[in-house]
Amino acid sequence: MKIINGQRTFELRELLQKPLFAHLSTQSVDGPRESPVWFHWEDECLWFIGNPGNTFPLRIKEEPKCAIGIVDFDHHTGEVWHAGFRGRATVEPFDTALAERLLSKYLGVNKEKWDPRFKHQDEENVLIRFVPETVVVRDQSYSPVN
Repeated sequence: MKIINGQRTFELRELLQKPLFAHLSTQSVDGPRESPVWFHWEDECLWFIGNPGNTFPLRIKEEPKCAIGIVDFDHHTGEVWHAGFRGRATVEPFDTALAERLLSKYLGVNKEKWDPRFKHQDEENVLIRFVPETVVVRDQSYSPVN
């Protein structure tokens, strides 16, 4: 993975540990599509959960090239961190252990307290494995006006 740092930058791994949304951009016959997804960084890849109701796994099977944007923004402090990824994704068989690591980032480590929708993953679910080729890392923070 080639990392392209902006004039101001930050530690990418710090951003990837935060429970933020990633915006997955894929191609379709009707043009680009964007899907907000929870993510997990492991083995130099971003991982997402797809389910039978999602269309992005079908689009990835048709065209694996995609882009991902992750932004951490705090309007009180003016902190704005942006990472823009380009690479390829594949649809992988579901792995319960990996899915639970992903979900615990957002829902906490105590699975008993999770929203019931997330406690039992459907066996028809899939994992999306995104392998970044490049990532642009930019600290676009500013001084807020109070």
